Amino acid sequence: MVDVSEKEATLRTASAAAKVLVNDDTLALIKEGRAKKGDVLAVAQVAGIMAAKKNPELIPMCHPIQITGVDIVFVIDEETPAIHIEATVRCKGETGVEMEALTAAAVTALTIYDMCKAAQKDIVITDICLLSKTGGKSGDYYR
Repeated sequence: MVDVSEKEATLRTASAAAKVLVNDDTLALIKEGRAKKGDVLAVAQVAGIMAAKKNPELIPMCHPIQITGVDIVFVIDEETPAIHIEATVRCKGETGVEMEALTAAAVTALTIYDMCKAAQKDIVITDICLLSKTGGKSGDYYR
């Protein structure tokens, strides 16, 4: 684990994305709240927030971070059809929150998969990536 004790505590943010490709019928189930396991997007949002908070338990070399905020936003794409996920994490600390944002986006997508797998077996999760990060010595990054 990298020693960050000499780093200055600054406001740090990171946003990450994921995309869940579904068929028209599954998208309708999600939009209409008819999935057997319940409200897909509400449960996925909570799962993503929990994942950001539990990140150091999942990724061995990540520091436990005092997260100050997590937001999970969904955009429903009826043309593709897909659900686009954006997870944003904030903290005031000595190290960034990129891994927390990526973990939040990934677990949000996995939860959508889990909630919908009874309706569709060929759901695809794709495009998990860091969108941006701010704060810290290395400066800002925007995809």
